[in-house]
Amino acid sequence: MSLYYDAVSVLTEPATGGSFKSRIYSARNLRAAPAQVYALIIEASKWDRVLADVIEHADLLSLERKLTPLLALLLVHDHLLKKNGIAAPAAHPLRQAVERHKVRLKAEFSKARVRRGCASVEQFKAAILREKREAGGTDQFVYPRWVRINNICTTLEDQMRTTFSDYRKVETIAELAPCSDDRKAQRLLYLDPNIPDLIAVPYGADFTSSPAYKNGEIILQDKASCFPAYLLLGDRGPSDAWEGDLVDGCAAPGNKTTHMASLLAKQGHQQKKRKARNQIFSMDASAMRSKTLQKMVSQAGTDSVVTVLPGQDFLALDHTDPRFENVSGLLLDPSCSGSGIIGRDDVPQLILPQPAASKNAKPQGKKRKRRDDDHPETRQQPSPSTASTTNTSPSDENDIPVGAIDHERLIKLSSIQARIVEHALGFPKATHVTYSTCSIHLIENEAVVARILHSEIAQQRGWRLLRRDEQPAGLRKWNHRGVRQDRGVETDVKAADAPSVDLSDEALDACVRCWSGDAEGLGGFFVAGFVRDPQSASATSLVGDSKTEREEQVDEEDEWAGFSD
Repeated sequence: MSLYYDAVSVLTEPATGGSFKSRIYSARNLRAAPAQVYALIIEASKWDRVLADVIEHADLLSLERKLTPLLALLLVHDHLLKKNGIAAPAAHPLRQAVERHKVRLKAEFSKARVRRGCASVEQFKAAILREKREAGGTDQFVYPRWVRINNICTTLEDQMRTTFSDYRKVETIAELAPCSDDRKAQRLLYLDPNIPDLIAVPYGADFTSSPAYKNGEIILQDKASCFPAYLLLGDRGPSDAWEGDLVDGCAAPGNKTTHMASLLAKQGHQQKKRKARNQIFSMDASAMRSKTLQKMVSQAGTDSVVTVLPGQDFLALDHTDPRFENVSGLLLDPSCSGSGIIGRDDVPQLILPQPAASKNAKPQGKKRKRRDDDHPETRQQPSPSTASTTNTSPSDENDIPVGAIDHERLIKLSSIQARIVEHALGFPKATHVTYSTCSIHLIENEAVVARILHSEIAQQRGWRLLRRDEQPAGLRKWNHRGVRQDRGVETDVKAADAPSVDLSDEALDACVRCWSGDAEGLGGFFVAGFVRDPQSASATSLVGDSKTEREEQVDEEDEWAGFSD
């Protein structure tokens, strides 16, 4: 029963900074597994409208006084929709409080389904998601669900014959949006043209109970989060095998690490019955987040390829450590403002059932209020500007948005980000480095790139940007590129005075951008690749003549304080 009490606590406690997901995963007072708490809240939020009606029509809150509206919603969700029912002993009073009314609850749930003309629960779910979208309260169901095939365990062809055997291919992302044909809405898929072995399906699709998900054959990972590993390793094959080891310097929860392992496997680098030629060192400064990292690495079947260094601060790595003498590629996705995280990641605003007494009270308006604002459980949750979450499964390494972003914080973040990349450029055999953020702010993206290219170590060792024509085929086709001036960002300065960066057109074209709210179905994201060309040391960086005004304000002596907020 601790699962439900923990979920209530998470939803009712004041926001303290950080994303909704990161607060759950870093909470020290939870007795249930963070992943279970998060999944329960997200899944219940999809059904809240129906569950609230079912509970009210069954008069559950009046008959069972010990149940609060929020606790009842969570318990009834699992009772009706979870295969194993409520996660509590059969004799537990709260479980019994729900199961005493199981006939009435199931009958009301069936009535709600029939009223919508749905023959199955899956069709019912699609209809509910469409209703929520049409209600205009949230955009969370507009975006697709992205599914990456894990080549360590399987292939795209195998998954098309099994997990997706009854799915119908569509030609555009737009066709995945909820529509009136609910029966088809949940059985559509889109093969991504930019990232190999990536599939998009309607947002409501749930794979968490499927054998493929449990066996690590498929991984829920947003498309933009797949860019860094693909930019680093590209479309190589056995004839041009990647030479050397790899490092994921800011790795938790581990999607990018396992993506690198998957790409290596597909490229034929991992030989069965012998030690892998390539090793991936994956680390995160947070010991708690490192546990999530290790779990994901194990679930994806990459233990033989990946060495997890729990609680390891990337900036504390010694370039001369014998373990890293063969490191040639590094992937860096450090903490950022999180300003690109899309709207679906807001703290769920649950519609809660009302007790009969509230329903019989004197009306206060044309529409009955769902929330009981006097109850601590049902106080309004933080607004989208102050809190944020991600997918059912951890799918973004950058998850530290903290609400309103101030200028000083952005400067501090960009300084740390640049130092991390510059540290990576110092590894003796490093030839490729990718840098990414889920931020839309120029100061964390193009300005960091410009600062790195101007750095002494980059110019001395011949580091430059990976040009667009050198990028993997799928990313060469990607049209959204770097910008010279901030756009779409709230600022207290005029547009003419908005932050800008002095990079050449070729350099901007080497930077990859994603923007939320467009037809691509992604959030805001940025990635750039650096390659080492010793022959051009100190001569050919793709950079303008001067640093940006923002860079000049960065305090070079700013003390490193770790990756977390």
